Amino acid sequence: MYTELLANIAILVLSGFVGFAVISKVPNTLHTPLMSGTNAIHGIVVLGALVTLGRMDHPSVLIQIILFVALVFGTLNVIGGFVVTDRMLGMFKSKPADKAVVESKKDAA
Repeated sequence: MYTELLANIAILVLSGFVGFAVISKVPNTLHTPLMSGTNAIHGIVVLGALVTLGRMDHPSVLIQIILFVALVFGTLNVIGGFVVTDRMLGMFKSKPADKAVVESKKDAA
């Protein structure tokens, strides 16, 4: 039992180091697509929490609380990631021209 827990903790720590190494090397122009991919991964985490919570026969109150908190945080992360991605993509959209500027250019011509 302890060897399985130790292996899972080792995988968690190593994945944290790998994730940090990968993210720190990403140029600024690729952060928006990376955020969209991360949102999809967090959606899988939320789905996994729902499946785990649904498959347990008689979970203890502590396990239910932990899964509920994980589900809430995962959902907030997905929603927040999509909001941030939308705002970042909004920076690249062309803005409509001001009507007064357009009319003054027509009058000058």
